[in-house]
Amino acid sequence: MGGLHGQCALSIATIWPMSGAIQAKARWHSLQAMAEGSTDAAGTDEPDDPALLLADTAAAPPPPDPVPKDGPRSMDGITGFVGLRWDDPQTVRLRIRPELINRGGLLSGVVTYAMVDYCMGSTLWAQTTAEERIATVSISINYIQTAVEGEIVCRSVLDRRNRSIGIMKSEIHHEDGRLLVTAIGSYSIFPDRGRARITPIPESAGGDGAG
Repeated sequence: MGGLHGQCALSIATIWPMSGAIQAKARWHSLQAMAEGSTDAAGTDEPDDPALLLADTAAAPPPPDPVPKDGPRSMDGITGFVGLRWDDPQTVRLRIRPELINRGGLLSGVVTYAMVDYCMGSTLWAQTTAEERIATVSISINYIQTAVEGEIVCRSVLDRRNRSIGIMKSEIHHEDGRLLVTAIGSYSIFPDRGRARITPIPESAGGDGAG
């Protein structure tokens, strides 16, 4: 899967020496800055006129319920369409909506697989150096239960890593406490060879995610 792993330098022996929490915090701030991109709107320094805001609200028809636009927590078109939101590198949230339900009337397994893959990727990426990149090798996923509405949360941990391989573990829980998914993944860690990085799509381009 491309996504976050193809664009970022992103855990079967001992943990590779690094600057621990400081390193992870710096990488997470870098991830946030990259995701936010150029989403600042022009004119945000000017105060809003309440009267004009009320007039605009009254005149405008109610907006449709679109696919969520790519925002500060979305890394690319895929995460923007699915609606993934990061609390931190190890935690990804998703609000279930009709577009994510399969023909059987249940949340598509593709969605939870994507959550696991991206969450594992960001967890590992936060523990790497600027000279390292990552790519998914394999993910073994167990679908225990499913859901049709509400919010689900994926949490990932770095189990162990060495110079070239990272081993990750993830669980997805529903907001009601049910365990939906467990997964174990392995990721390749390799030197950054100077390939171009993919930048997040701008706010104005997000929203349909179908292309």
